[in-house]
Amino acid sequence: MKIIIGGAGAVGYQITKMLSGENHEVVVVDIDEESLNVLSSQYDVLTVTGSITSFNVLKQSGVKNADLFVAVASNMEVNMMACILAKRLGAQRTVARIDSAEYLNPTNRSHCIGMGVDALVYPQMLAAREIVNLLTQTGTSEVFNFSQGMLSLHVIKLNKNASVINRTVVESTQVEEKLLYRVVAITRDGETIIPRASDIFKEGDVVYVIANQKGISKITKYSGHEKLEPENIMILGGGRIGFRTSSVLEKTANVKLIDYDKSRCFELTDMLSDSLVIYGDGRDTETLVQEGIENMDAFIAVTGDSEINILTCLQAKKMGVRKTIAAVESIDYISLTENMGIDAIINKKLIAASYILRFTINADVSSFMSLTATDAEVFEFIVRPGAKITKGKLKDINFPKDAVVGGFIRKKTAFTADGNTHIKANDHVVVFSLSTAVNKLEEFFN
Repeated sequence: MKIIIGGAGAVGYQITKMLSGENHEVVVVDIDEESLNVLSSQYDVLTVTGSITSFNVLKQSGVKNADLFVAVASNMEVNMMACILAKRLGAQRTVARIDSAEYLNPTNRSHCIGMGVDALVYPQMLAAREIVNLLTQTGTSEVFNFSQGMLSLHVIKLNKNASVINRTVVESTQVEEKLLYRVVAITRDGETIIPRASDIFKEGDVVYVIANQKGISKITKYSGHEKLEPENIMILGGGRIGFRTSSVLEKTANVKLIDYDKSRCFELTDMLSDSLVIYGDGRDTETLVQEGIENMDAFIAVTGDSEINILTCLQAKKMGVRKTIAAVESIDYISLTENMGIDAIINKKLIAASYILRFTINADVSSFMSLTATDAEVFEFIVRPGAKITKGKLKDINFPKDAVVGGFIRKKTAFTADGNTHIKANDHVVVFSLSTAVNKLEEFFN
């Protein structure tokens, strides 16, 4: 597949990194030659220096032969215009990064498609959605939903209280629970494996579990924590992520939203129905104490400053808050903060890049996520009639050993999978795959 990436910033860099070694022809276009030099020195990509809204630059990049054109520059208007031009010049599919929710209105979205912008990616909305998903999953550092939550992948770090420590995979799963969830991978000392039944869980392991809705309550034993249903939530930062998160959570919880910008607080008060908006400096511990942080079930820091988000989450944890989530701008912070005690770290650029990558796979992919803690991906495939995966039981079709089918949805019912599972056409299949097996998956789902 020929893929042109418009923009060599953090999102463009992450997309390039994810595509490297995937047998794609990748061209990156940006006005910043230094950023392009960094990319080309690290990855096997072609670069073109210039504006992504220039006819000549787009032609030079080979846009007429592009299977996919992705515009992820920091300016939304530039991205929209670039996609419109790329489509007119021959690009098969276009994706634009946006920073305004109004474009997601169904009518407006139809207008965008009519102009040549096939798909829109709004990182702030994706980040807010992930925060909401994470909140109720105690001990879970990442959670991904498939088919409206009928199946979900949970990333759980085992602490010393986890009941499964020193037990094998098969010993830790009761017979009736096998129908509800499946352990698909374990990361230990930086290495990720697809576990066998005899593999033993150890303290500090990061465990990847795919569960249906009934199985979610059963997997709390892997975290060593009790299930959390937060009633009182404090959010620091009233930007787009903070606003969108508050607008969802205020429907079921008591939300306090703190921001240091007085005019923004007035705006938020008008836009939010039931959240309590506080004008104050959340960097000041006294402010957090005055607003009752010790009584909070969850603390979410989503200011534009990564250091503030990390430090305030650590302070909240010290004060007894059970669930803390910090947004970071740099992907480098994810690994640095892994063992600090913050429950979850999110990065909107990584989330956006993962969302965009679903368009690069030559199969019907309903969902795709790249996992931050390991070199692995998780896919939701829609099985085509006649696909290789339908030709027999999973144990008999030589499915890649570095990938595992965790579950599937058939006729609106979710099931976990094992070696005796026989996948059928039109099933939605959730696959956990190490990077070594990604290229092999297409032949099973085409």
